[in-house]
Amino acid sequence: MYLFRKYAISLCMFLVTTIILLAQNKEVLLWDQTIPCESTLQEEIEERDVGRIIRKVHTPSMTIFRPPADKVNGTAVIICPGGGYTILAWDWEGTSIAQWFNSIGVTAFVLKYRLPHWENEQCRDKVALTDAQQAMRIVRHRATEFAIDSGQIGIMGFSAGGHLASTLSTHFDTGNPEEKYGIENISCRPDFSILVYPVISCNPAFAHQGSCKNLMGDHPSIEQRDHFSNEKQVTADTPPAILIHAADDTGVLVEHSISYYQALIKNEVPVAMHLFPTGGHGFSMGKEGSYESAWPELVHQWMLSMDFID
Repeated sequence: MYLFRKYAISLCMFLVTTIILLAQNKEVLLWDQTIPCESTLQEEIEERDVGRIIRKVHTPSMTIFRPPADKVNGTAVIICPGGGYTILAWDWEGTSIAQWFNSIGVTAFVLKYRLPHWENEQCRDKVALTDAQQAMRIVRHRATEFAIDSGQIGIMGFSAGGHLASTLSTHFDTGNPEEKYGIENISCRPDFSILVYPVISCNPAFAHQGSCKNLMGDHPSIEQRDHFSNEKQVTADTPPAILIHAADDTGVLVEHSISYYQALIKNEVPVAMHLFPTGGHGFSMGKEGSYESAWPELVHQWMLSMDFID
């Protein structure tokens, strides 16, 4: 009898824990039925020393990470992991970041967006942005369900994910007013952006050639390059931003962050930038004790100072 009760208690605890974990990490599909530019790709997941990476995304989605109930502050961030528009560094620049946001009361959505490298010529420059726009509309539309403020939803990106985040920040729309009942009438403009060693530009002088090639192909026109050089697309309506970069980054040159910073200043958009002397490219949260590992708290303080966190 004792063993049975012990087993029953253990089973109940396991079930409760499982339910909590499932609630914490619920996956939300971006498209209920027809996926725009749908492909026949078969998703691949690989375990590396930095965690899981994902290739060949077919079904885009978001995974929700919720803070403890006593910490929820109503702010949300959609996180775009990097990977050169070829892979998603799912844990390194996704789930680990979401868990940190939860620690400060922010609800996080890790975005599994489609990767241009694997897409056909007609769709490659459309799929990632279309997914990011849809993700923002869904989070805003379901804000009450997610216990967040529909006016406190940011976008965050690392490396090529930073290009996607800055593209959404400069290529958003306010919704289609003719769509009265669907989410298409909801704005996909982020309320703020957090860009960590981001690809910003396809300017040949300092472009990250791999990301731009994956996005636009081998022979983009000048108009295409300019369209996806987001420092050239900034307006007074571009959301406030904070930029994090290392000066010794040889993968994505620091000029990317500097050019975006200068464009935001020119357009009188609130912006902060922190350039670390070391760190290289792809440091995620930063090695413990390193200078660049200070960036999460700097982002936290910036969000507080801008009233993005109450």
